[in-house]
Amino acid sequence: MTTYVVLASFTDQGIRTVKDTTKRADAVKDMAGRFGVKMREIYWTQGQYDLVTLLDADNEQAVAAFGLAVSSAGNVRFETLRAFTKDEMTGILAKLP
Repeated sequence: MTTYVVLASFTDQGIRTVKDTTKRADAVKDMAGRFGVKMREIYWTQGQYDLVTLLDADNEQAVAAFGLAVSSAGNVRFETLRAFTKDEMTGILAKLP
């Protein structure tokens, strides 16, 4: 599986209903499975981003579809980052001349 880090910020709608954020997180975690995505962790953070989530998925299409579905609810905007393990990074570096 491939790991992704998702950095999310509340929209105006999301912050207005922030008291429901943990309930929404549970619903999103359940929804992730329908896309072949596993939501490993979610953290509420201070600073530039309001949420950081760790996802595992078999392919980018699953993550993209899941992201669109979550975004279409209108509570968050997010940026998805592909994350590499140490072993994956070692393999990448081995390809360098």
